[in-house]
Amino acid sequence: MRADDIEALVSLGRPALARDGSFAVVASSRPDIAANRNVGQLWRIDLPDGDPRRLTRGTADAAPEITRDGTRVGFLRADTKNRPQVFVVASGGGEPVQATDAPSGVEAFAWSPDGTSLAYTARIAEDGRYGTVEGLDATAEAPRRITAIRWNANGLGYLADRPAQLFVVDAPDVDAEPFYEPAPRVLAEGEDAPVKPVVASEAVALTEGPVSWGAPTWTADGRELLVVPDVLEQDAPDLRRPVVAVTVHDRSTREVVGTTANLDVNDVAVADDGTVFLLANDVGPRGLDFVAPGVALWIVEGSGPRILTDPETIDLGEVGSQATPIGSDVLVQDRTRGRVRLLRVTRDGGVTEVLGGDVEVAGVAAAGERIVASVSTPESLGELVLIDGAGSPRVITDFGAALERAGLVAPRELEVPARDGYRVHGWIATPEGEGPFPVLLQIHGGPYATYGVHAFDETQVLVDAGYAVVYCNPRGSAGYGRAHGRAIRGAMGTIDYTDIMDFLDGALAADERLDAGRVGVMGGSYGGYMTAWIIAHESRFAGAIVERGFLDPVSFQGTSDIGAFFGDEYVGTDPDAMRAQSPMAVVDRVSTPTLVIHSELDFRCPLEQATRYYSALKRQGTETEMLIFPGENHELTRGGQPRHRVERFTAILEWWRRHLPVSA
Repeated sequence: MRADDIEALVSLGRPALARDGSFAVVASSRPDIAANRNVGQLWRIDLPDGDPRRLTRGTADAAPEITRDGTRVGFLRADTKNRPQVFVVASGGGEPVQATDAPSGVEAFAWSPDGTSLAYTARIAEDGRYGTVEGLDATAEAPRRITAIRWNANGLGYLADRPAQLFVVDAPDVDAEPFYEPAPRVLAEGEDAPVKPVVASEAVALTEGPVSWGAPTWTADGRELLVVPDVLEQDAPDLRRPVVAVTVHDRSTREVVGTTANLDVNDVAVADDGTVFLLANDVGPRGLDFVAPGVALWIVEGSGPRILTDPETIDLGEVGSQATPIGSDVLVQDRTRGRVRLLRVTRDGGVTEVLGGDVEVAGVAAAGERIVASVSTPESLGELVLIDGAGSPRVITDFGAALERAGLVAPRELEVPARDGYRVHGWIATPEGEGPFPVLLQIHGGPYATYGVHAFDETQVLVDAGYAVVYCNPRGSAGYGRAHGRAIRGAMGTIDYTDIMDFLDGALAADERLDAGRVGVMGGSYGGYMTAWIIAHESRFAGAIVERGFLDPVSFQGTSDIGAFFGDEYVGTDPDAMRAQSPMAVVDRVSTPTLVIHSELDFRCPLEQATRYYSALKRQGTETEMLIFPGENHELTRGGQPRHRVERFTAILEWWRRHLPVSA
């Protein structure tokens, strides 16, 4: 796989399934270099044996949801001002009709049970900001008064001046007469010129004020919307999130789950009988226990939430995971050993596997006993799998065909004992041939994240260029139980460091084609932290790439969007303890040539982390360069502009050609 083959990285979102199980709709997305954006449409698959066909032809259509009667599909599409809005299309196809006209765009939406209304959330900008006054640009806006301990978010920017509010709008009639542009005519004195309408109905706001409201979920009777409010804390961080019901007809509210439950709620789902389920993790009475958070499935009962899955052994915290009711049970996604399997959980806590093996389940929908799941595999970033009753799961799409043609290498799975006997799990990916191959040690972000089995462009591009790639999930990673994830709390750069180094040595010993004398190291986010930590303690590497790193816990506290709690919980607050876990505190030991890569709008690991680290290397005479991407945030490698993604690969390969050439 070459850098420009990222166009073959077709991923799928969460599928939608008609309630009679007769068809599914799913959104695809892929980078397009010429368009310099991710593009995609909705696809309809008639079940069980139909071929996928395009249902829409927009640029980046996403997030489909089917009405209960199966006649219409709602989805998100950019309007003429490039703002995401809800559009509705007949489920058999046709011209989509715009349903919303939110000034800043729609974040999330849901059909009412009877299909007559759409609930959605949208950010409402403070007057005078974000283009609300024509001709007043950002540089001329009034100053922002900050009083909360959180004020921005990666990929978004400032928070307090544009809270997300909850709205309801009548669903448009997809068979209605379209709107026409009025022809010019002489106007009567005082008469305004007629304007072509954008939508048929005006939305009704159900909330107001400084609180932001999360994605809405309708109750089974359609009278209320369940939402999770996000209050910007004024004095101390608090990750506890309640669940609130907002009554549609009078905007009254009631608390379904309070903060006294000590839960950080990730997802809310409602079964047909009205039972409410949550994906949530217990953050404790201080509201801060988030290290290896232990996301579990909960059922809401009269006495409060009751946990159904064991967070010590089942990890439901994969990004984008949902709870999906099926009959009286719930489907959930369990992250384990580089896979994400699909589990079915009963209301008494019984657990059975529905889909496992070498897959990472990204989204699920169910109707009756029919299930469709969007998955990633070693050969594809996105396929749809059909699970019919007791039958074997069956892949019903072929979106990964172009990626397979681009050429993929199958990594070899490996488990290596660390120096204390702990088993460290990971992979080796090698080019074809006998070697010897120069070796690149890759380190993932997080730290509570994981390398998995899906086709991974970061590894495949390096292997295509002639490098063997070694990567693992050391202690601190997700998918191996909470104890594994919590092992580095207050001890970053200790056993995670030795786990990574011991796995590297084990991989070098396990494959004689790997050249132990020619090794480089690279990683992003927590991987950037660990790369910087390693080169301060090891001199064996020919070069290093430190990308979007968590490099100084002291300044991170006051600059990152998660700085109010992340560093405190991972490295602590004692100055000596923080210094003992800080790459900046040991930067003077680095002699390895180091490329520093960062994004200009990264609010998760802010740019100052990179510039200060680079400046320190430069000042002390260590060979170093810095690459800064304009307009990008922390998600550059996953969702950045395709041209920037290719340019990043080009710069990385050029760095390794200089410092770790394939030919010795």
